[in-house]
Amino acid sequence: MEYFGEEALGLVETRGMVPAIQAADVMCKAADVVLVSYENVGSGLVTVMVKGDVAAVRSAVEQGAAAAAAIGEMTAAHVMPRPVSRVGKIVSQHDIDAG
Repeated sequence: MEYFGEEALGLVETRGMVPAIQAADVMCKAADVVLVSYENVGSGLVTVMVKGDVAAVRSAVEQGAAAAAAIGEMTAAHVMPRPVSRVGKIVSQHDIDAG
């Protein structure tokens, strides 16, 4: 089974764009992670995704989730260490750097 490399995938989901942007900003400042994408899921839910080494992603997600909860509604947060490559393909479809 092929994996997403040695990187982890971190996700923070909020209700509304403002706490999502706050989470993204804090995550990128808190640890050495790369902002991969965001997705408007519907019903006001927004998911922000970052990647990096497992420890950095864990730290970033913890701090980003706390920052989002401080100004709005944080509905979910999760870290996936070394997800399988098919998950990486799903995430890459929403990559903010994709042309």
